[in-house]
Amino acid sequence: MLSIIYYLEILLGSYALLVVALYILSLKIPAAGFFARLLAAYISLLICATYGVLVSIFLRIVGNPRISQWATARSFKYVMYATTGITFSIEDPNDYLNTTRPAVFIGNHQTELDVLMLGCIFPKYCSVTAKSSLKRIPFLGWFMSLSGSVFIDRANSTSARNAMLGASEEIRREKQSVYMFPEGTRSYAKEPMLLPFKKGAFHLALQAGVPIVPVVCANYSDILYVQGRTFRSGTIPVKVLKPIDTSKLTTADVEDLTRDTRELMLKEIVSLTEKMRKRTVPVPAQNSGDGVVKASGAKVTVTK
Repeated sequence: MLSIIYYLEILLGSYALLVVALYILSLKIPAAGFFARLLAAYISLLICATYGVLVSIFLRIVGNPRISQWATARSFKYVMYATTGITFSIEDPNDYLNTTRPAVFIGNHQTELDVLMLGCIFPKYCSVTAKSSLKRIPFLGWFMSLSGSVFIDRANSTSARNAMLGASEEIRREKQSVYMFPEGTRSYAKEPMLLPFKKGAFHLALQAGVPIVPVVCANYSDILYVQGRTFRSGTIPVKVLKPIDTSKLTTADVEDLTRDTRELMLKEIVSLTEKMRKRTVPVPAQNSGDGVVKASGAKVTVTK
């Protein structure tokens, strides 16, 4: 056992020295900073996922497992700021994040850095949705399973509306909010834009009878742009929009609701990005369609 700990210390020490060396090298070769922050982000995620497993077990024992993801998210916020110098500032003057419960929170999905965005904004009694395949990843998958994540099997042909039924029952029963990315995948966009929205989050909100809370993040390609090997420190603005009441809507309204919400979020993303960059940004071209995915298939399971 002692030998394992010894070799683990050697490994972590070497990893830390490599990161520091790359940071120093970045003073002369900027591209080295990309790899330094990349390595720092990976080890930060591993540390916080391990912490998340432990805190999830503890909170289950004491009878309060529903705040596991909030506790782990906050740890990632502080660890990532210390190791990469990146954080997100939250504009939420009406405190919708903490006063709207339960709710379906939705946001734009840009890169893997969105995990840090969640770390900064995540409210208590909220869980994420994730691909079922993530359950098999050591530490991260264990933490997500223990902390009550909603897992989606994208390969299943069940309709999104039926697939969300179990999750909606869980939301009502436990007053548990969920956070979803309706684009379904990362855009990796250099300028502000949104991919077409899937309707699952909107069906879920209607089935659960809870509001939708849009959360928009400025395009941060000036800070992280993988294709250009850019990864800098900085603060990225996030804005929480007014909750959208769904209590009087029916499934017939889902397509219009999805389209209107997407248009609202896109407008706010452009505005937020302009404030961050202090200049105008290109306006996204209109899609040939309405920005709504017409068909979706997913099977949802809620871990308890």
